[in-house]
Amino acid sequence: GMAAPAALQRSVVSPAGRHTASLIFLHGSGDTGQGARAWIKQILNQDMAFQHIKVIYPTAPSRPYTPMKGAFSTVWFDRYKISNDCPEHIESIDSMCRGLTDLINDEIKNGIAKNRILIGGFSMGGGMAMHVAYRFHQDLAGVFALSSFLNKDSAVYQALKRNENVLPELFQCHGTADELVLYSWGEETNKMLKSLGVSASLHTFPNLNHELNRTEIEKLKSWIEKKLPVEAAKAN
Repeated sequence: GMAAPAALQRSVVSPAGRHTASLIFLHGSGDTGQGARAWIKQILNQDMAFQHIKVIYPTAPSRPYTPMKGAFSTVWFDRYKISNDCPEHIESIDSMCRGLTDLINDEIKNGIAKNRILIGGFSMGGGMAMHVAYRFHQDLAGVFALSSFLNKDSAVYQALKRNENVLPELFQCHGTADELVLYSWGEETNKMLKSLGVSASLHTFPNLNHELNRTEIEKLKSWIEKKLPVEAAKAN
């Protein structure tokens, strides 16, 4: 059989108190877990940290990336081109779904229930998170996708057409001035997922390009706290 993928490197913000929930944040293409964490820290002037939630920023393994003429980059999967109108590179997507499943399983081994784990990310990271949750882990607490999209004939849509389960809620944000991942691609993704039974919100940021801003991160934090509330201490 195939060799097990090496465990993903990760940067972790520990909870201040008792760890009862986990959040996995996937960086955009070419970034790292440390880079995404530093970016958010710069925007908020502090880490995105919680009393009870562990925040995990994994780093994608380096691989040849077709849009960069095959140069190596830390990307979650390959793409034939940066467009919503081409086939998905499903082989690389599925292989990374296995690596991220290992990461989810590490949290479960730490005693965290599946419905107390959120996954999401920025740009390609948000696309990756939608594949992981909606195709393989429909019992997660929720999914967030910031400046992200799915291709028109995405495997995610195919999976949801056959689905009967209650699905994780989606929190989506997108800037109307995004020149890399067009706002219309994010909007179309949101409409498709809604039509397939996902409870999805889309927060629109006028004049925001392909980036994060403070209002967006604050909104995301509030949503995270709503999806992963502090648990009352269990009586013995």
